[in-house]
Amino acid sequence: MKFLAGKFDVAVIGAGHAGIEAGLAAARLGCKTGVFTINMDAVGNCPCNPSIGGTAKGHLVREIDALGGEMGKAADACFLQSRMLNRGKGPAVHSLRAQIDRRAYSARMKHTLELQENLELRQAEITELEKTNDGLWLLTTRLEAQYQAKAVILATGTYLGGKIYVGDVSYESGPDGMFPSKFLPDSLEKMGMDIRRFKTGTPARVLRSSIDFSELEEQCGDDPIVPFSYDTENIRENKVKCYVSWTNENTKKVILDNISRSPMYSGKIEGIGPRYCPSIEDKIVRFSDKPRHQLFIEPCGLDTEEMYIQGMSSSLPEDVQLDFYHTIKGLENCTVMRPAYAIEYFCADPIQMNRTLEFREFPGLYGAGQFNGSSGYEEAAAQGLVAGVNAALKIQGKEPLILDRASSYIGTLVDDLVTKGCNDPYRMMTSRSEYRLILRQDNADTRLTPIGKKIGLITDDRWKRYNEKQEKIKAELERVRKTVLPPSEDLNTILREHHTSEVKTGIRLVDLLKRPELSYEALKEIDKTRTENDNNVLEQVEIEIKYEGYIKRQLIIIEQVRKLENKLLPNDIDYSNIDGLRLEAREKLNKVRPESIGQASRISGVSPADISVLVIYLSTLKNKNKNGEGNQ
Repeated sequence: MKFLAGKFDVAVIGAGHAGIEAGLAAARLGCKTGVFTINMDAVGNCPCNPSIGGTAKGHLVREIDALGGEMGKAADACFLQSRMLNRGKGPAVHSLRAQIDRRAYSARMKHTLELQENLELRQAEITELEKTNDGLWLLTTRLEAQYQAKAVILATGTYLGGKIYVGDVSYESGPDGMFPSKFLPDSLEKMGMDIRRFKTGTPARVLRSSIDFSELEEQCGDDPIVPFSYDTENIRENKVKCYVSWTNENTKKVILDNISRSPMYSGKIEGIGPRYCPSIEDKIVRFSDKPRHQLFIEPCGLDTEEMYIQGMSSSLPEDVQLDFYHTIKGLENCTVMRPAYAIEYFCADPIQMNRTLEFREFPGLYGAGQFNGSSGYEEAAAQGLVAGVNAALKIQGKEPLILDRASSYIGTLVDDLVTKGCNDPYRMMTSRSEYRLILRQDNADTRLTPIGKKIGLITDDRWKRYNEKQEKIKAELERVRKTVLPPSEDLNTILREHHTSEVKTGIRLVDLLKRPELSYEALKEIDKTRTENDNNVLEQVEIEIKYEGYIKRQLIIIEQVRKLENKLLPNDIDYSNIDGLRLEAREKLNKVRPESIGQASRISGVSPADISVLVIYLSTLKNKNKNGEGNQ
């Protein structure tokens, strides 16, 4: 018998990376929040790679932290090994990645939710969602408990209609053998939501003692360690090593000999898989000319003997998996503790949402994470934060949080999803941003902490430390611009050692730092007025100096683009009636419902000529309204 079990301002369905950030954000902004999970032991689970960050993903974690989110703090508290990727490239693509203890991370996130004021964590499978006549949402659990909420955030991950595939075997399941969300998809389709099937996968876990590490290349962590969170002061040392190996011709032969047994190639899997994180059998087929593929062997935690084989996800039968893992150097005698599998699940077409991640046709309903068609813990957490903040702000009658592409990778992620949609699981990459030099991970706090403070997620103590850091950056920039170093043999010796031209007259420190061959570290012996500053301050100052011209040019472009973003389009336009628009543009514009000319310009199928038509139409509309014609 159904019964009313509780009332919330915000209800979050799912307690993975998206659900955690959504629930914490809404609760911290003062909303009574309920977070529902099918299994309480799966809160914050990392069913795939036990790591946080990576190329572009590290940027997202830094941005989440700068806005007041939780992922960076948890990753710092639970990390096993930390590395800065792409150090050999420019600062725009430097990305932090940390191997984490997956169980410690999950436990920490669960406890954080449990301790959070205004938040209740519940184990329950939501089976039905419906809008009531009074504008509230009604959630029904499998045990027939019902909850009312003013706003609902769908953060269901891969649980929604989840189905596991290993060779010919398939069965309904969530990740890691958990129960799937079996009934909710029918309820969403009944509402009229457009949902589709995507697929992802995960590699096997093998027993540490069965690996021959003498055959593997070691991969050590960085020293010193750079934390994710601007709140983290005392970071621990690296605890583990990771290892590298490669596939070979024997691996390739085993896979190709059994490719017909893969559900991907036999047609059993309907869902679309991730383009940028393919299974090993997909790599072998798609890149048949490559003689080998790299894989990484990484620990899952300090208190487990499971090792994760990154780069080797598969849906081939278990016997084939054993055969191809045993062809790899170091894994010849490995014991597979958990076989690899593919998982298929339902997700929504994100074009149905606006940039607050609220469904246009279902006010008060938001999507986040893999439910929105994305892939990855970091992408999920970023969307969860945006959805949680906006649900709370709407309930409180406040202006929404809209992050544009020039402000953050989070803004780029959300804009890509709701404007362009995705035909396969979306993964954030630095190449997706046209403003990479501005959106560096080192300056995420400069870009976003004032926004986090305005929203209400940044504490007074954090804000004080942020302002102190900005003053240090300002003072250091002023110092290097004023400091003049006289010519000397000591200075010229340093310049010769770093293969840059000597000086015969005095030179400003800022002009030396502009040289690509030089750095603070190279000049420390000659820079006598330098004060003690943390590395993050010096890093930001040096990047601002070296790339000053490029940054200024990019800022000019950003201002030009923002003029288009400020040309807002009424939400009730019927694009079918606008003369001059091509048929495809009319269809796409009516489907996406762009908020501005800028957003319209990024829709696939909308040409520059169509944008010109829209600009003229908007100008005509404003003139009519000014003359009173719109009120007749």
